[in-house]
Amino acid sequence: MAERTRVARVRSLLARTDGRLDALVDAGLRRARAHPAPWWLVDALFLAAAVVDAVLDIAGATATEVTVSVVAAAALVLRRRLPVLTFALTMPALFFGSGVVAASVALFTLGERTDRRWLMLLAAAVQFVGFSGFVVGPPQQLDEIVVSVVYALIFALGPLAIGLLVRTRADLVDRIAELRASRSEERRQAAAVALSRERALLAREMHDVVSHQVTLIAVQAGGVQMAGRDERERAFARTIRQLCVVTLQELREMVLVLRASGGTDRETAPQPVLADLDRLVAASGLETEVAVDLPDTLPLPVQRAVYRFVQEGLTNVRKHAPGARVRVSGRLHGDQVLVDLVNGPAQAERLELPGSGLGLIGLGERASLLGGHLESGPQPGDGFALHLRLPVEHRPGVPVP
Repeated sequence: MAERTRVARVRSLLARTDGRLDALVDAGLRRARAHPAPWWLVDALFLAAAVVDAVLDIAGATATEVTVSVVAAAALVLRRRLPVLTFALTMPALFFGSGVVAASVALFTLGERTDRRWLMLLAAAVQFVGFSGFVVGPPQQLDEIVVSVVYALIFALGPLAIGLLVRTRADLVDRIAELRASRSEERRQAAAVALSRERALLAREMHDVVSHQVTLIAVQAGGVQMAGRDERERAFARTIRQLCVVTLQELREMVLVLRASGGTDRETAPQPVLADLDRLVAASGLETEVAVDLPDTLPLPVQRAVYRFVQEGLTNVRKHAPGARVRVSGRLHGDQVLVDLVNGPAQAERLELPGSGLGLIGLGERASLLGGHLESGPQPGDGFALHLRLPVEHRPGVPVP
């Protein structure tokens, strides 16, 4: 009980953490995408600032200076498609004209849109050289040199750093969107796995329980059909048996659809235990000798596996060897549980009842999950035997349906 409580607490904590992470992802994505400015408006503002910078310094400028300044401002139109060419076209204005704004925008664009680090560093170095001789003129004194270098560093590294920051933000927005999509896909896959486990559990329980009961009804109806007192009673028994056959056939088709790989740690109640074996054998209608000497202190998964083993064995005997004598034995041998079910030859006509063909496979899977194995094979004299070997202690952490 304490272990189940701890597991429940851990699951609750994981669920709360998962919900908080989803909330953080959604909030981050909303903030990152909140009211982005249209690209054309940003480009128009950059172009207008560059034109104003060129026009304000046009008085007294030579034709060459005016030309390179106008070319630098006009080059910003190409900055999104050709950032390297745009930067190259703004450099003449930085050295010989009025291109402070244009050169800064071009360097910003390189940081935003270029992966080549060496190219960004080279552009920043060229811009540093241009600004160091442009902002305050050729430096003469130490204080002028310091001011010139500071301004040059600001205008060389500032636009580049802002461009890298904008690019990083855009990458983070994309990563957050990918994270949200991956978590949605993860939840979808988790739901699919849970569904497959539920189908596996349902398929096994349908085969183990429903087919057992329906086969028992068919056997009883077959006995009434053979020993009926009049034709009406025999016809009624025949109808019941035919309905059982149809039901088993439909059950087989449903099991084939629902069965999936995997298991689940959820159990359905009530779960059979060793104490239910006597009732199971008595309800089978077979002449059965039972010699099961197993303690009821065995782990519940082991007890359920033994019960399902005997149930499936008796069901197969009724189908394939009606009237046969059956011996069921079980004992402890060291650290293993040994259970055997052996039947002799059939004493009556075989009942043509459909089967899913999954009974022994399911028993083998159940035994494998518990660390054991199942063996089956014919016996001398047209008999058949099933042998189940399980470790006494069920390994913790292994889910068994």
